[in-house]
Amino acid sequence: MSNLNLFRIDDMPFRLKEEHDFEWLSNLGKVFCVFDEQDSGNICFGVEKDGIKKFVKYAGAKTIAFSGQTEDAIATLRKSVTLYQNINHPHLVTLLDHFETEKGYALVFEWFEGECLHSHWAFPPPQKYQHPDSPYYRFKKLPLESRLKSFECILEFHVHVEKMSYVAVDFYDGSILYDFNRHITKICDIDLYQKKPYTNTMGRLWGSSRFMSPEEFELGARIDSKTNVFNMGAIAFSLFGGELDRSFSKWDAGEALYKVAQKAVKKDRNLRYSTVEELYMDWVGLVG
Repeated sequence: MSNLNLFRIDDMPFRLKEEHDFEWLSNLGKVFCVFDEQDSGNICFGVEKDGIKKFVKYAGAKTIAFSGQTEDAIATLRKSVTLYQNINHPHLVTLLDHFETEKGYALVFEWFEGECLHSHWAFPPPQKYQHPDSPYYRFKKLPLESRLKSFECILEFHVHVEKMSYVAVDFYDGSILYDFNRHITKICDIDLYQKKPYTNTMGRLWGSSRFMSPEEFELGARIDSKTNVFNMGAIAFSLFGGELDRSFSKWDAGEALYKVAQKAVKKDRNLRYSTVEELYMDWVGLVG
């Protein structure tokens, strides 16, 4: 990337395809970190003012990894405000404010001292699995009890999503934040969650194929609670097993929970749990 595309705010460097006006950011505080490599069309900033940190998510700039239209990124981020407000939950990052700028749209969140379990720009595969500084690698090295508690938070959140009549779209390990000091899990990036009933109008939906059900690749398929059951099962195999290698030899959470996860990721949706709540009840019943 040419230096012509390298910019700075408060001495923090970041890259864009072209220059963009971020003067409005100064009202929110001093920028102490920038996340500029997301493929969503958003650029994100950590800002601090009067000792209080916040996370700013912005659409409107031409980011380096986004191949779509800037207008679409703005529309998606603007629509996500309703999602954060309606699905509000203790395990979801907290939306504080949102507003339009001259050339885009911004969401302001409470800062959470967590690390993204799939920081693909810093630790792309295979580093994600092997590098000792990778958040995913460090999470997998945590005691089983800590990982079970984290997954229970993820399930609890999606039981709530289900009860609020939404379906999770584009939920993957990059949507999971983990605070390694306080052992707290938070969910972020629910921007593409959809209100039920929802039908696959794209063929291949948004998301990471590692966690997607067969119907998320099928034009006209119903996307519902059984779809989310598959998603949760795939997440379980990532946190406790070999991710796409779903053999028992890679699993470290016991045979009973393995069977629960196996049922969740059945290709035949009729063989899965009917709801995330059913999956959750079986799972926590076995964890005790």
